[in-house]
Amino acid sequence: MVKKAIKKQTIDEKDRRIGELIDTLQRLQAEFDNYRKRTEQEIIQFKERAEQNLIKELLLIIDNFELALKSNTEKTDFSKGMELIYAQLLQMLEDKGLQPIIAVNKQFDPYLHEALLTEKSKKEPNTVLEELQKGYMIKDKVLRHSKVKVSKH
Repeated sequence: MVKKAIKKQTIDEKDRRIGELIDTLQRLQAEFDNYRKRTEQEIIQFKERAEQNLIKELLLIIDNFELALKSNTEKTDFSKGMELIYAQLLQMLEDKGLQPIIAVNKQFDPYLHEALLTEKSKKEPNTVLEELQKGYMIKDKVLRHSKVKVSKH
């Protein structure tokens, strides 16, 4: 009878230990799964930030393209080629989620616009009169604010 009690106690101890080990294993698996998900999310965020920084730098080139194309009055093959390159660059960036901020004749919004100048106007106060530098958004996030001239009374 004593042997049966000792044997039962040993079996109960082993079952308890197995339960503890299973619990520990399940916790480790859950922690590892959380770690994997967190790491994947950090990699995605890193790629997005790197892409946004590159696009921000390319915006300077787009600005220069726009200035050059605006000042060009002759329609030569060269200028047509430059327009094509500009359109391709813009399309590539739009495919990555870049969107221009529409500013002219809109109400001034400090989340989208940066007011550089004010001018008396017959338009409603705080209406954007002119866009001095185009602003852009990427995936609902402002990448660069529009620099604008705003009306006042």
